[in-house]
Amino acid sequence: MKRTFTSIIIALVCCIMALADGFAQAYFPVRNHDFGYIKEAKGPVSYTFELQNKGTKPLIIVQVTASCGCTRPEYSTRPIKPGKKGKIKITYSPYGRPGAFEKIIKVKTNGREKRTVLMITGTVIPRNK
Repeated sequence: MKRTFTSIIIALVCCIMALADGFAQAYFPVRNHDFGYIKEAKGPVSYTFELQNKGTKPLIIVQVTASCGCTRPEYSTRPIKPGKKGKIKITYSPYGRPGAFEKIIKVKTNGREKRTVLMITGTVIPRNK
């Protein structure tokens, strides 16, 4: 009985210490954006995904990659303080890409959830020739 009680106390102390260290946590209220119909002739379109650090330590966006060269991410590498917000701007170039599209954007952070997947979709209306 004494050994079980001691084990429980040790486990609780370890859990408390782990929580005391803190962590960063990226929260994206929106992970998908549909541009709807866009005209190829009007050129690139952009959408800005917002994220919030719901953790207790600064959140750092380590890397953002897109599934193709037609999609360009822009983001700050400055730490996002706990409770504060950050942005990732995604620009899609429709030139020479008529029809429906679906692009994946992978976000890597130092947060508890190391990787997050964002998506943009839409349909490009070709220019009249």
